[in-house]
Amino acid sequence: MTSLLGALNTANSSPARVLRCRNCGAEFPLIAVHACAECFGPLEVGYDADALASVTREQIEAGPQNIWRYAPLLPVGQNPDDRVSLNPGLTPLVRADRLAEAIGLNAPLWVKDDSANPTHSFKDRVVSLALTAAKGLGYNAVACASTGNLANSVAAHAARAGWQATVFIPSDLEPSKILASAVYNPRLVAVEGSYDDVNRLTSELQEDEAFEATAFVNQNVRPYYAEGSKTLGYEVAEQLGWRLPAQVVVPIASGSLLTKIDKAFGELVKGGLVADSPWRVFGAQSAGCSPVYTAFAEGHDVVRPVKPTGIAKSLNIGNPADGPYVLDAVRRTGGAIAAVGDDEIRDGIRLLAETTGIFGETAGGVTVAVLKNLVASGELDPNAETVIFNTGEGLKTADAVEGHVGPTHRIAPSLRGAREAGLLD
Repeated sequence: MTSLLGALNTANSSPARVLRCRNCGAEFPLIAVHACAECFGPLEVGYDADALASVTREQIEAGPQNIWRYAPLLPVGQNPDDRVSLNPGLTPLVRADRLAEAIGLNAPLWVKDDSANPTHSFKDRVVSLALTAAKGLGYNAVACASTGNLANSVAAHAARAGWQATVFIPSDLEPSKILASAVYNPRLVAVEGSYDDVNRLTSELQEDEAFEATAFVNQNVRPYYAEGSKTLGYEVAEQLGWRLPAQVVVPIASGSLLTKIDKAFGELVKGGLVADSPWRVFGAQSAGCSPVYTAFAEGHDVVRPVKPTGIAKSLNIGNPADGPYVLDAVRRTGGAIAAVGDDEIRDGIRLLAETTGIFGETAGGVTVAVLKNLVASGELDPNAETVIFNTGEGLKTADAVEGHVGPTHRIAPSLRGAREAGLLD
């Protein structure tokens, strides 16, 4: 099996050195594998500390206006010719004063709006890393299990690169997300089951000879894929003037996004790119799929799988792979996890839109509603600067608010009609 260390890093330009088990610490070459052969724990990329510490702000700022400005901190992509990418990143960090006022925050509140990425979600970051790694490992076909946004991104990346893509989704996915994948003409496979059923199926398929030349982005190349989420943490710090926010609120699906943002902050501190200031990490889940919240609330270290329900389908992962590590990050930083119901999610979508002009998908509604509840409960400090993450575009989940918003007036096409409706008062 090809190793990335030899394939992509002939000039030793990548700081990545090994894959390391997050449970037992065993180390492996930079190959296409995501589970430890010793204890079956998850693997993540291990870096050369000296290489990370040598990166400067000036070096980053001189880079391209996308995630690849952080290539010196990433496992792949140091050579532009090696990248398989839609060049996502540097999405807006929006000051949200009206939202802060509406929910009782006194300190600055920011929305990191990743709906501005090429396929309108943060998944473009992780897919760019995954496919770049896959290319270095000798693959030229890609597959994934997805709740929607990942499917859109994988299909789009594969279309640009000319790769074959096979995308597996739950059959009850939002129609807009199905269309947003189908338009790129991948093999789009609707599976009669939940995301966890889809993920289980793809885990079996990757072992079949028919898929031996296929990179499964959130399975056999998952260690590289997951590192793409760190770029959200890097960008927030850079956009704040190279400093860390005191608090972040992050939606939880698999949990990888939250853990990687936390990891990014830690790397920035260790590398001397930002001052060593404390940060607190808060997690947001839908009440219809809240296994991590339940474990947190009950004081458990083990996350028990659940059967997902509710409108926040992009977060509906009943057996989240990074659940235990989310608990570690939240508890270590003094944060909390909360869950909100469907009506609160809809209210969160509308509140975000009405106060910031950002139409977030259901995951964004979850995050705003959780933020509101955390402020009301006193768990989140209203006097500390806070960043929340909107991970996707609201038009992808428009059915969630359909029937709850619409025309406020219906009038005849005349001045009399406008007057009778009170529009000329």
